[in-house]
Amino acid sequence: MTKTFLEKIRKTAQRQIIYTEHALDRMNAESEMITLEEVREVVAQGEIIEDYPEDVRGHSCLMFVITSSRRPVHVVCAPKEQYLGIITVYVPSGLKWKDDFKTRRL
Repeated sequence: MTKTFLEKIRKTAQRQIIYTEHALDRMNAESEMITLEEVREVVAQGEIIEDYPEDVRGHSCLMFVITSSRRPVHVVCAPKEQYLGIITVYVPSGLKWKDDFKTRRL
């Protein structure tokens, strides 16, 4: 989880962001309703909480931020040469995540 990888994420997001069908389905789920602005907020201001350098989709990571709408949002993304791929987006559950929303429950 180097600063360089975070910089690459943010730089490719400035070029273009592409959402997988799965990410859009999760964002549009009635229980989630996560906006494009919230995803951009996670990418622009969030932190990497898990790094997946060996992901089959290419180096990816899980990012987190408390959005300006005051809710936690997780984004799994993978930077490519010309765009940032958004793999999934969700509001973390207290059943799976500790109160900081950065640490998985065992």
